[in-house]
Amino acid sequence: MRLQLALNVPDLAEAVDFYSKMFGTGPAKTKPGYANFAIADPPLKLVLFEGGDGNTINHLGVETETADQVEAAEARITDAGLQTTGVTDTVCCYAQKTETWLAGPDETRWEWYVKHGDVDEFGTNSPDPTSIPVAATGGNCCGGE
Repeated sequence: MRLQLALNVPDLAEAVDFYSKMFGTGPAKTKPGYANFAIADPPLKLVLFEGGDGNTINHLGVETETADQVEAAEARITDAGLQTTGVTDTVCCYAQKTETWLAGPDETRWEWYVKHGDVDEFGTNSPDPTSIPVAATGGNCCGGE
């Protein structure tokens, strides 16, 4: 597993250049308005979205290795009394995923997910994050509208 940090950035090219230098590796995937880094050391999935509020957290996440791990995390989280969107298979952020979403008390959105494969379209088929009790959750998957 590794943590995911998804940021809104005002200038994608500038941010890609900065983070490539900072972590010593380039993005694993780039699309219009989107870049995705798979950093080995430290283990981090860094996702950049151009636009939005700029220089703000879009969402945080935990990338797992299997769908069973997503389901186990979702069961543990709901057993602890926290509300999630439930586990779904979806196309989101140029990837085919199994995922669940929840929101922290500070309204930070968290995604637990496993990526099954890449797709060419941005995809916003995730459960509506507004189904979690947070006023400012943003649009659909990964903050897309």
